[in-house]
Amino acid sequence: MNNHAINPLDGRYFDKTRTLAPFFSEQALMKYRVMMEVEYLIALSALHKTALRKFTLNEEKIIRNLYENFNDASYKEIKEEEAVTNHDVKAVEYFIKEKLSKTSLKDCIEWVHFGLTSEDTNNISYALILSDSLEKEIIPIISKIISELNTFAKKYKDLPMLARTHGQSASPTTFGKEFKVFEERLKSQLSQLKNQKISAKINGATGNYNALNIAYPKIDWTNFSKNFINSFNKIRTSKLAPNLITTQIEPHDSYIELFDTLKRINYIMIDFNQDIWRYISDGWVDQKTKEGEIGSSTMPHKINPIDFENSEGNLGLANALFEFYARKLPISRLQRDLSDSTVQRSFGTAFGHSYLAYISLLKGLSKITVNEIKIKEDLMAHPEVITEAIQTILRREGIKMPYEKLKTLARGKVLTLKDIHEFINTLEVSEKIKKELLKITPENYTGLAGKLASK
Repeated sequence: MNNHAINPLDGRYFDKTRTLAPFFSEQALMKYRVMMEVEYLIALSALHKTALRKFTLNEEKIIRNLYENFNDASYKEIKEEEAVTNHDVKAVEYFIKEKLSKTSLKDCIEWVHFGLTSEDTNNISYALILSDSLEKEIIPIISKIISELNTFAKKYKDLPMLARTHGQSASPTTFGKEFKVFEERLKSQLSQLKNQKISAKINGATGNYNALNIAYPKIDWTNFSKNFINSFNKIRTSKLAPNLITTQIEPHDSYIELFDTLKRINYIMIDFNQDIWRYISDGWVDQKTKEGEIGSSTMPHKINPIDFENSEGNLGLANALFEFYARKLPISRLQRDLSDSTVQRSFGTAFGHSYLAYISLLKGLSKITVNEIKIKEDLMAHPEVITEAIQTILRREGIKMPYEKLKTLARGKVLTLKDIHEFINTLEVSEKIKKELLKITPENYTGLAGKLASK
């Protein structure tokens, strides 16, 4: 933890969010830039159509070592160079050249960053960062949340529970089925997240391969760029997709698609956090106590739902950034302006708040127990919820205006099960139908909830 950090992700919460540092830190960005540049150099060598000679396997190993063993010292060298050049990508280029100048590759150093613009390096680096962070950290933790929801759904699939629509008592459901709803919603969005491709380009200063084409007009540079970008997909499940027609910048549209999916996931989790908060408030869900922990500085009895509240707050922060990205990143003046650069550096903040929220949600789930007695008590305190069932059966039997009869009985009134039974016994229906109606209780009027929760 940095005691002087102005961002809580790097201060108070760093122990929880440091797992994202290998992707979103400044040092990580430099490493990914080195990765892109050296893989490009190797691809040029393998093309066999330029004056760049073919590298030996050992030379390829030497080149890849620059990012595979990238460390604090490597980062420091680049930042020292950047202090002179005031250009971070050029500093990466000079770093690579300086390292290769001490090897058998010293005759090849002017091929580093050959025919490229800094945005070629940057956009591919960010595409790789997003791909790796999704695959290694974000998708696994979302999957874990889905798994936890499934556990609750199965365990409590048959626990009848009072539903509320518009905040009022409504047709019963089961506790497990309500967890199943969130599980299914998240699974749907996660599937989209896994299949999201991240666009990348490598086509020069205004997107026309000008420098590359003037040097080697007979080479199919569009095909080269396509193959180069696809080469990164051999080792990752979150795929990159070549974008062949751009300005200087890759327009970031695929980023927005990705962020919108994450935003939907986060909003679903906000919805869940708020529902659990209400269940805790109603006493339907209890929280495990922890020795020495304090809920309130003045009220000794308190066990606050702080994990779900923390999750909700961080999800909101993350989504505020994702929404800003959607407004900002698709726009760039003419062929290029730099206003997207500083915005992209904040990706780690949005991912960090999301990740922190996911951790908090999982922690909250690990601390709750379901108060089955209280849930059933509150359900049975609202026998009016079976009036829907009664009027539906009466419709089936051809009784006139059954809805209106039940409305007169129940709307705005406090009913007991006895009141409802007395009403049933006054109905002009057969004894068989009366027995059918009298068997209905709030506990057994849950429809297919149990089966749905088991799917």
